[in-house]
Amino acid sequence: MARPHIEPYVELDHPFKKFTVSGFKGSQYKVLSLDTDTGACTLKVRFDGGFKRKPGLSYSDMEIFVLNGKIKVGKQTWVEGHYAFIPAGMAVGQIEVPQGAEAILMFNDSEPTFAESGSNHQLTLTDAFASVNSYEDRPWGPGNLVNPSVASGCLIKVLHYDPLTEALSFLYCMTPRFAQDNISYHDSAEESYHIWGTSWMMQFGELPTGGYFWRPPYINHGSFRCKYGTIAFGRTDSILFNYFHYNPWTNPDENKLRAAANLYRKRPQLYNWVESDGHNHPHGPTDFQYPDYHSDPQVRMLHGEPVGGSVGKKRRK
Repeated sequence: MARPHIEPYVELDHPFKKFTVSGFKGSQYKVLSLDTDTGACTLKVRFDGGFKRKPGLSYSDMEIFVLNGKIKVGKQTWVEGHYAFIPAGMAVGQIEVPQGAEAILMFNDSEPTFAESGSNHQLTLTDAFASVNSYEDRPWGPGNLVNPSVASGCLIKVLHYDPLTEALSFLYCMTPRFAQDNISYHDSAEESYHIWGTSWMMQFGELPTGGYFWRPPYINHGSFRCKYGTIAFGRTDSILFNYFHYNPWTNPDENKLRAAANLYRKRPQLYNWVESDGHNHPHGPTDFQYPDYHSDPQVRMLHGEPVGGSVGKKRRK
């Protein structure tokens, strides 16, 4: 995803704008993050009292988390804490917001769209649909359920899981006096919105209620502190795996190489398959879209090549 690193961002400090896109008139929005290439975005949306929309669909996978108020969708009423994953092309019933509501809306593939329709597109993956009251209908589990070695005091509720990409959408909380001293980074992009409470992170300071971040892969974050407790909504775009260390000065390029070294140690055949010439890398030397990957001393060392002097790229037949 080509969204820039946004951290910390406190949306409460910024005004709403009038939503003029078809299907959203009668609401206001704030952009929390945006992929300028595709239009994929995360928005905070305020639905004015009396908002109505006919049944219809979006051409993007869409997720919604209701922050406050009541939203009637067909025969259902979504209240505070309700989460839904609506796959692209799936029609939902008429929407009514009698007294106003606020929600986080996420369009995962493209810009916000709406097409009036009473039926699903024929290619819609309807099995991916999820609709749940996250506050009442899911139990809390330990944070290390999906994120190894997270300190005790961080709890999680999994709301949506993509079995192909292993992307996650989840509710999480940090209990009062939660603390974790190490630093971590991930292979995935990571997104979070603070529903309530304030937490502290060494690199980025305090993130209060209304705080948000979009964090691309391999960016250091931590250590962590939470004095009074926090509840938040989070997402990743692939598997959430922690690489822990204690050096706050490493940069994303160095972290990428350490992640590659970890893959090499754990699954050398998979590493060689991914790294090999001609496999899903049409530009040859620019594997992984990092032009200097093969010439980096750590990568050359993984291949048993000398790290001094100029060494050409090793080619496989």
